Amino acid sequence: MIRLRRGDRKRLEGWLRTRTTPQRQVERAEIVLGSADGLSSYELAERLGLSRPTVQRWLDRYEAEGIQGLEDRSRSGRPRTVTPEVVEEVIEMTTQDDPPEGTHWSTRIMAEEVGLHHSQVARIWRAHGLKPHLIKTFKLSGDPDFLEKLRDVVGLYLAPPERAIVFAFDEKSQIQALDRTQPGLPLKKGRAGTMTHDYKRHGTTTLFAALDVATGEVIHECLPRHRHQEFLRFLRKVEAETDPELDLHFILDNYAAHKHANVEAWLEKTPARALPLHPDLVLLAQPRRAALRRAHRAPDPTPRRYLRRRTRGRDPRLPRSPQRVAPTLCLDRLRRGHNHQSPEG
Repeated sequence: MIRLRRGDRKRLEGWLRTRTTPQRQVERAEIVLGSADGLSSYELAERLGLSRPTVQRWLDRYEAEGIQGLEDRSRSGRPRTVTPEVVEEVIEMTTQDDPPEGTHWSTRIMAEEVGLHHSQVARIWRAHGLKPHLIKTFKLSGDPDFLEKLRDVVGLYLAPPERAIVFAFDEKSQIQALDRTQPGLPLKKGRAGTMTHDYKRHGTTTLFAALDVATGEVIHECLPRHRHQEFLRFLRKVEAETDPELDLHFILDNYAAHKHANVEAWLEKTPARALPLHPDLVLLAQPRRAALRRAHRAPDPTPRRYLRRRTRGRDPRLPRSPQRVAPTLCLDRLRRGHNHQSPEG
């Protein structure tokens, strides 16, 4: 049985109440508190599942050094090899240099370069918020009238004209109409809803939608195809469902069907009702995208292919930059009649 020093009981009981206290310190506090309450070392060893020499060692250390003796001491042996100079080197190489192979650093490639373990490199990156496997994209507009379009579109969103309705248009094409082969069971207490693993197709459809920016109401229609004929039909539907005394302002993207000659002709016939605006490259219609401008340059006619970027499990040896496409890679698109060219960015 030992006697606690002044104030130690409060501190030891605080260790027991705090969830972040390491388990080994909790055991030491229980040993000392149990001994102070009259328990023998044999009883403490049986209650805590420890050996008697272990219990006696911590009791002796408390009598000799007090509560400081129950805390972990610095371990002897090889000192830390990750010096501030090494950390600075890792950070500089990560942010300024490229790896010898691949497009971005991995923990193992960096570990080989600087002579550390990959877990040490991971800890350095985590401490400084570095994620070489992630990349954010941006797009510089090549439209010489982009600034004017920017002002018009943002002005319509922020300060729409009086006695007018502003619609933001968009389409979702090739939506698969799927149905399960058998009816499933509904959700109930203790059991999840069920459905069959297989399904049957009922073709595809295209959803046309017009969002009223002021009220949030949506006018929508599903049509079998995604052409300018269907787009004109949807425009007439929007016109028919709105007050004829109000002007209509349409904010569209640069889809080819929106700029078809027949669509332009319909807009010219009703200039007071339909006023389309085409935001450049849909930058303004998508949140958290940067709207930038650059000098106008002719597009590069060379076909290019962009590899889909993955944030996890990606081999760093795969190129991130656009690559020239072999003719065989475009066969599927050429059969469908697509012109697979991407704008120069």
